[in-house]
Amino acid sequence: MRVRLAEHRDLEACGNLDHSYTTDCVWQMDAREGDGSLAVNFRVARLPREMRMDYPLRGEHKLASWRRRDGFLVAEGVEGVCGYVTLTSYTEHGIAWMGDLIVNQPHRRRGIGTALLRAAAGWGRDQELVRLVTAVQTKNYPAAQFYRSRGLTFCGYTDHYWPSRDIALFWGESLR
Repeated sequence: MRVRLAEHRDLEACGNLDHSYTTDCVWQMDAREGDGSLAVNFRVARLPREMRMDYPLRGEHKLASWRRRDGFLVAEGVEGVCGYVTLTSYTEHGIAWMGDLIVNQPHRRRGIGTALLRAAAGWGRDQELVRLVTAVQTKNYPAAQFYRSRGLTFCGYTDHYWPSRDIALFWGESLR
C-alpha cells in the first residue's frame, strides 16, 4: 500500500468507497449556564444496539467539498484505491484542515488510516503549517477513538455543523 497525490481518475474510485461506519457508542453533550459561568461536558453514552451510520456528506455535496480542497491524497493497494484524505490549507491560522479521512470498509484496521493521517501531517508540514485539525460527528465514536489513539486531542466543537445538524467534535495535533 502506498499513499500518493490523487489524480482526476481517482475521484470515481473514492466516491465508490464505503464511507459508512458502525458504532455502539455516541458522544452526548451537556451544557449548563449559571453563576457567571458556562460548563460544557461531553460524555460517552452506550447505545442499546450497534447502529450503521452513513457519512454526512453525499453525492454533489461530497464532490463540491473535494473541489475546494488544496490537497487530496489516496491510499492505493494492489486492488486499487482503498482510502483517501482531503486537506485544506488555512495559512492565516497555520492550520491544515483534514476534511475527510476515509478507508473502505473491507480495508479498515490494517494501518491504512494511520498511514493517511501521517501523510496528512506531512502535507501540513510541507505547507509550513503548525496544526492539523479535523471534525467528526458526535455519532462517529470510532473516528473519535481513532484520532485519540493516534495522539490528537479534543480542541472544540460546533453545534449544527453537519447537514444533519449534528454537533462536530474537533480534534487536533501540533505539526511541530
